[in-house]
Amino acid sequence: MSRSPMQAGVLGALWVAAVPRAAAALAVLCLLAGSPAWAAPELEFHTPPAATDPSTPAIMRDLAGRLLPVYQDPDPDRYLTNLSVLQMVAGEYAAAYASRQSLLERRRKTDAGRPLGRSVIYDIYAHARALEAQDRISFDEAFSKSFQEAIPRLGDKDAYAVTRWLAVSETVFREALDKALDQQRVKDSIGDAEAVELLRKYLSFDAYRSFGPLIESLDAEDDRRRYAADEETLIKTPDGASVAVLVVRPKSALKPLPALLEFAIEDSPGYAMECAAHGYAGAIAYARGKHQSPFAVVPYQHDGDDARAVINWIAKQSWSDGRVGMYGEGYSGFTPWAAATRLPAALKAIATSAPSAPGIDVPMGGSIFQNSAYRWSLRVTNAKAANSEQFSDDALWRSLDQKWYRSGRRYRDLGRLFGHPDPIFIRWLNHPSYDRFWQEMVPYREQFASINIPVLTITGFFAASEPGALYYFTQHHQYNRRADHTLLIGPYDDDAIKRGPAAALRGYELDPASLINLRELRYQWFDHIFKGGEAPPVLKGRVNYEVMGANEWRHAASVESMGGSSLRFYLDSTPAREGHRLVRRKNANVGFIRQTVDLADRMDAGWMPPADLISRNLASHNDLMFVSDRLAKPTEFDGVFSGMLDFAVNKMDLDLNIMLYERMADGSYVRLFNPTYEFRASYARDRAHRQLLKAGERQQLAFKSERIVSRQLQAGSRLVMVLGVNKRPDREINYGTGGDVSEESIADGRIALKIRWYGDSYVEIPVRK
Repeated sequence: MSRSPMQAGVLGALWVAAVPRAAAALAVLCLLAGSPAWAAPELEFHTPPAATDPSTPAIMRDLAGRLLPVYQDPDPDRYLTNLSVLQMVAGEYAAAYASRQSLLERRRKTDAGRPLGRSVIYDIYAHARALEAQDRISFDEAFSKSFQEAIPRLGDKDAYAVTRWLAVSETVFREALDKALDQQRVKDSIGDAEAVELLRKYLSFDAYRSFGPLIESLDAEDDRRRYAADEETLIKTPDGASVAVLVVRPKSALKPLPALLEFAIEDSPGYAMECAAHGYAGAIAYARGKHQSPFAVVPYQHDGDDARAVINWIAKQSWSDGRVGMYGEGYSGFTPWAAATRLPAALKAIATSAPSAPGIDVPMGGSIFQNSAYRWSLRVTNAKAANSEQFSDDALWRSLDQKWYRSGRRYRDLGRLFGHPDPIFIRWLNHPSYDRFWQEMVPYREQFASINIPVLTITGFFAASEPGALYYFTQHHQYNRRADHTLLIGPYDDDAIKRGPAAALRGYELDPASLINLRELRYQWFDHIFKGGEAPPVLKGRVNYEVMGANEWRHAASVESMGGSSLRFYLDSTPAREGHRLVRRKNANVGFIRQTVDLADRMDAGWMPPADLISRNLASHNDLMFVSDRLAKPTEFDGVFSGMLDFAVNKMDLDLNIMLYERMADGSYVRLFNPTYEFRASYARDRAHRQLLKAGERQQLAFKSERIVSRQLQAGSRLVMVLGVNKRPDREINYGTGGDVSEESIADGRIALKIRWYGDSYVEIPVRK
C-alpha cells in the first residue's frame, strides 16, 4: 500500500520497528542529520542558563531567525531538513510544514518499500503547529488532529514504531540540550554548523515537552483500535499449579496466526503487543507465583513444565495456527531451553538474546558465586521486596558487600547480615558443582540431540550472559551435528542487547556496522521461519560476528573455525618495564614468578573493577601483568582463547581471573572482552566434578575461556594479559581449604596464598589466517 506524504520520509533505515524508548530517544536527536556546507560568519550568541529557563525560547527563536536568511546547503535533502528545523524554532510553522512536504515529495520514490523513519514525528509536529496557527485552535487539539490523520493510515508495524518513539520522555531531550548548552556556554558566539545542531536539540526538547502529555491517551486509543488484548488467563500446570498468560492479537488478522511466547519471571516491557504489530499472536506468560498465580515463586525449577503447559494451551486456541516460537532475554531467554528439555510438538523455533543458563552463568560465573544472585533472588521471590525501592539502590548493596567482606564471615551468612536470609540462595549454595540439580533445568548432554527446531542466539563480547549463550550454542552443536542453531555476536553488553546498541559503549566507540536493530533482526528471523521470508543477510553462517576495529561482519561454520590459526604466548618470568613479558618463544631457562595474596586483608573493601572499556592505566589488584612485543602487522583475533598454567600453590584450590587487552600505540588499553574471565581452578577441567589441586606441588592446569573475542589488533599494538586471584567484596572468596567454599571464613585465610608461576605457562590466541 502506498504511503501519503505524511507517511513517507525515511531517515535511518537500520533502525526499524519499535525500539526501546531510551534508545529511540538518542536516535531522534540525530534524525535531522547533516551539517550545513557553507561558511557564514559566526553569530553572536549568549547561551541561556538552562533548557527550561523562561528566556530560552526567545533566545533560540532569535538565533533561528538570524540564521534563516543566510542558511545555505548544496545538498537539497539536507537543505530542506535543516531549513524546516530553523523555521519551526523561528515560529514559521506554515513554511516549515511546506518544507517538510517538499522533502517528503523528493523522497517518495527513493523511500518506497523502506521502513518508516523517525522523521515522521516532525512531520506530525510541523503539521500540528501549522494547524494551530491556521485554524486558531489550541495546540492540544491541533496535535490530536494531526496524529489522528497520520497514525491510523499506517500499518500496525509502522504505527507501533511511531507511537513508541512519540512516547519517549522529554527528560531525555532536556538532558541532551542542557549538555549542549553547557558546552556552548564558554563562548559568546556560535558557528553555523554548531547553531543548527543546537537548534535541532532545542526543537526535539520543545516538541516532546509540547506533545508529551497527550501521547499516552492517543497511543492507547490507537492500540485499542488495532489489537485484541485478552484478559490474563490462568493456565493449569500438570502438578496443579497455575501460571498467568496474556495474549495480544492484531484485529486485522483474517486467519489463525503463529504465536510468539515470552515466559518471564518479571514484568515484560510489553513485547506481546510488539509481536502483534509484526503479525503474530503475542503471548506473555509469568512464572508461577507472579501476577494472579497464588503459588510460591521458585526460580528455574518449574519453568520447563510450566512453559510446556502454556505452549500446549496456545496450540489449542482458535486464533492459533498450532505453531509457537519462544523468545526472550536474560531469564526469559532461559525458559525456552527449559521447555526444550522435553520438546513440545507445537514449539517450532527459539530466538533468545543474552540468555541466562542456571548453573553456568547464574547464580555463579566460572563456578564462583556472585552476590548479585542473592539480591536478584530476594527481589523476585518476595512480593513486598519486589516493590521496594531498596532493590534499585546500588549504594545499599555495595554497602552490604563491604559489610560482609570486612566481617570475614562465611559466604552463607550474607543474607543474615542483610537481615533477610534467603532459602533459595542457600539452596543454590548447596549445589556448587554442575550437578543434577542444575542439569535438570535445561537440556543436558544427549538431550540436546533431540532439539531439531531452528534456534537463534544473540550475545555480545561485553555481555555478562555470554557464557550461558555459548553453552547452549556449543552443547547443541556437540550433541546434534545437524543442529539448526545460529549465533550472532557483536560489541554489545547485556543492556545494549536488550535496549539496542548505541554509538558508544562505556567509552568505546562502536563500528557503524555493528549498529543494527537486534529486536527487528529477531522478527526478520521469525518471519523467515514462520512466513517464508528472506533470512536476514547478516546471518549467513552458523557463527556471525562483528570484527571490532575492522567494521565488518564475518561468518563461520563454528566457533573453532573463526580463526583458522593461533599464536602462543608464554608467560616469561624475566622482569620487564611494566610487569613481565609475553613471549612467542619459551625461555630456555624456565624460572618462576612469585605471587602472594593475603586472603585475610580487608583494606581493599572499597575496590571494584573499572567499568570503562578503554583506560589509560590498569589498576593492579592481586594480579600480574604480562606484555607482548609490538605486533609487526595487523592481526585479527577471532575466537575463544585458551591456555595452560604451570604453577605451584600452597592451597588446595583458588579462584583465578584473566583479562586480555590491546595496548594501543598511544598507550591506551582496550578490553578485548568483558567481564573478566573468572574460574575456580578445581572446576576448570569439569564443572560437574570438583578436582582439587595438589598443595605444594608443581602442576599444570589447562583452561578454555567462555568468551569469544573478535578484534582487528593494529600493527604497533601490544597484547596484554592480566592474570589475577579473585578476592573482592561482591564474590564468594575461596580460601583454598578444599572444603565447601561457602562455609569458609577469614579464619581459613590466616596463611597467605602463595603461588609460583612457571614460564611453561602460556595463552593460546586464535587468529585469522
